Amino acid sequence: MTRNFGIQLGVLFAATAAFAGAASADETAVLRNGTIGYVLTDYHWAVYQTKDTKDECPAGMNDGPREQFKILFPSDDKPRTLGETQLARESAVWHPDLSPEPYAFKEATGKYAIGMNLDGKVGPNDFSSPDGTVKGVDNQLYRALGCVTSYRGPDGAIHYFGNKFMQQYDYDRVLLELTNVESLTNDNDVTVTTYRGSDGLLTDATGNGFMPGGTQRADHRWGKDFIIRFKGKIVDGVLTADGADLYIPASSTFEDVSVHRIRDARFQLKVTQDGAEGLVGGYVDVETFYRQLVQSWSTHHQSYGQLSSPSLYRALHKLADTYPDKDGHNTAISGAMDLKFTQVFIRHPAQETAAKDGDTTARAARH
Repeated sequence: MTRNFGIQLGVLFAATAAFAGAASADETAVLRNGTIGYVLTDYHWAVYQTKDTKDECPAGMNDGPREQFKILFPSDDKPRTLGETQLARESAVWHPDLSPEPYAFKEATGKYAIGMNLDGKVGPNDFSSPDGTVKGVDNQLYRALGCVTSYRGPDGAIHYFGNKFMQQYDYDRVLLELTNVESLTNDNDVTVTTYRGSDGLLTDATGNGFMPGGTQRADHRWGKDFIIRFKGKIVDGVLTADGADLYIPASSTFEDVSVHRIRDARFQLKVTQDGAEGLVGGYVDVETFYRQLVQSWSTHHQSYGQLSSPSLYRALHKLADTYPDKDGHNTAISGAMDLKFTQVFIRHPAQETAAKDGDTTARAARH
């Protein structure tokens, strides 16, 4: 009896595997009416890293709030008040300025960075991609973040927890919907629309990975600011899309509500029926980036990653390379994010109403 049960179980597993293989090979299973949806499951600011950090950070990592505090207020006999020390430093976090500091900020250097050639030029401050295939990579944000421990993987505080919070909190749910799609391999005219989703992520048995095939409701009521459309195309399985500013919801364990704003954003994603992976590049609004940082990460938490937000603020403004204000000061900085999406079926409000009406009709018929 045990042997027969084992044979039956083996046949069941084989049949299930064959069915799954057939389904994954047929993109029409997920490409419905020329539409496919994805949900964001991983994102990080694009920071090129070497194992010993010597290429990008030859002078080492930047100091954080605690190290800077010791420099500013050494252990001597000079009397100092709480207002002159701790409160003054916290005020500098929330009301930063561009005055000189008594310590140097260490920018990332070297030839390589992850990102895109945003302006179609190869300039003296540009990078090359790590594999050398892209010249003129515009990623000045990397210069500011590259030698800050918090932004480096795999265990930098913001690198790790920023991504973890995005996965954990439903407010941060980002949906990507492709419409007018004839093929995920080659299609010269597709529409890409972003939404804020309303549901949790569908995890695998480990709880750490994410499975395709779930459902996400698009928030058309409270998430209107996140509904953004891009024109795109797919060439050899790579989606490129541009033409708008992108807003990415971002909250944290403090339950704040904030966003990342990437101006003139463009996507470069390898797309399949199970997911999508690649980059979003553009010009990161400096003030929005900074406000999101200090709203989401207290000075205490920034200390764990040697991140001094007043010093970073100065670096962001120094390195900002476009969108000048009326006084000629640049307000945005070129940058990129690494993104990973998993396939989902996206439901819109009209579909929700239709589904509920259908359920009501079905219940009435049963009774």
